[in-house]
Amino acid sequence: MGFYKKYNEYNDFNFDAFFDGIKSQDIKNILSKDRLSITDFLALISPVAEEFSEDMAQMAHKLTIQHFGRVILLYTPLYLSNICTNQCVYCSFNATNKIERKQLTVQEVEIEAKAIAKTGLRHILILTGDAKEVSSIDYLKACIRILKKYFSSIAIEIYALEQDEYAQLIAEGVDLLTIYQETYNEELYDKLHLKGPKKDYLFRLDAPERACKAKIRSVNIGALFGLDDNWRREIFFTALHASYLQDTHNEAEISISLPRIRPHLGSFMPSCDVDDRNMVQIMLALRLFMPRVGITISTRENAKFRDNVIRLGVTKMSAGSTTAVGGHTQDNSTGQFDISDNRSVDQMYSAILGLGYQPVFKDWQTL
Repeated sequence: MGFYKKYNEYNDFNFDAFFDGIKSQDIKNILSKDRLSITDFLALISPVAEEFSEDMAQMAHKLTIQHFGRVILLYTPLYLSNICTNQCVYCSFNATNKIERKQLTVQEVEIEAKAIAKTGLRHILILTGDAKEVSSIDYLKACIRILKKYFSSIAIEIYALEQDEYAQLIAEGVDLLTIYQETYNEELYDKLHLKGPKKDYLFRLDAPERACKAKIRSVNIGALFGLDDNWRREIFFTALHASYLQDTHNEAEISISLPRIRPHLGSFMPSCDVDDRNMVQIMLALRLFMPRVGITISTRENAKFRDNVIRLGVTKMSAGSTTAVGGHTQDNSTGQFDISDNRSVDQMYSAILGLGYQPVFKDWQTL
């Protein structure tokens, strides 16, 4: 429960009063610093900081080149199952939704793997619904054994696990965990997750640290923008969490994803609109606060936006994506959410090259 203690230090923080007290000179002073505090980061996502976006962009670009070069790592998601016991109001896989439920066999996983590998990609992200008795640890191990034949890096975005379960998957070949808290607002979290294992806020909150203790190579966290009506508070706690993990487990690479809620099956509507200008401000502030943190922009975002933000701090992007189970080779079933950037791997590769950056298919080899 390490991060929860840090979270509670700011749980009653008056964000509005803080933002009201920020002046232009405060932002100028912060931008002259070599190292920023968490309250400096908060100031950089304030309304006042919006007028400094060009200065922040130049600094963020310089820091990204310094730490990552002109490299964009490409990956694609592979959905193994949409069977889920949770009732999350913002997700198409909600157990109460009437969709075709399916889970790939190990043989179907290999068919998907072969098709994806033909595109040149060597980094894969596997996803399941939260149904531990169905998408069991043993099932996941069997899938990982197949995927190791085709991919140099295997990431998981699945239900939260115990530390020993993470250790088992790491031993099998998993090297990266992606897990979104969805919202750090504990009261709102309870309202959005009606039933199921995911309703346990603290168990999910501690999952990244359990994976770090199990010696995973990389952890990627995030909040789903649009759930909370205050995006500034949400990204503040995301950055606080990432900073905590980076300071406490410095052997792990820490990354942040910046997903905005997309159309999905169900009636849930976003609580606030996080527009493109907001997203850019978030990205720039993150890069200035955490120069070594990875930043992922997925195909939830449209092609124009993704192309425009590459130079602002992005280090990782998905390509040739589908959110349907078996969607790379089978007729698509209902996806978890709608894809906004439908470009193929080849199209993404060409687009990134055209922007003066180097798309990379492989930057890690699991032993």
